[in-house]
Amino acid sequence: MNMADFFGKMQEMQENMKKINESMDSITAEGSSGGGMVIATATASKKIIKIKIDPEVIDKNDPEMLEDLVCAAVNKALEEASSKAKSKLEKITQNLLPNIPGFDLSKFGL
Repeated sequence: MNMADFFGKMQEMQENMKKINESMDSITAEGSSGGGMVIATATASKKIIKIKIDPEVIDKNDPEMLEDLVCAAVNKALEEASSKAKSKLEKITQNLLPNIPGFDLSKFGL
């Protein structure tokens, strides 16, 4: 690959990554805990956009249980959203940067 082709592919990848970053809010995922009694929805930009709590799980004598369920659901939603974003990014980059050793998606927050 000559340098002009390389830089052209890098510019194309940057444009694609900009589009992906702009679309991160549209990539959503759910995580649940307590057998679905708590459901959290997150975006790939790591924002929690919705939390649904079944009223049956609310026990004013045991707030720690609800806190734990919310944390578990949120963490699962964030992990799933991150996984979806990583898959999308891998699809775009797999043909652009196949021969660059050490290319690591974690440097992009994924």
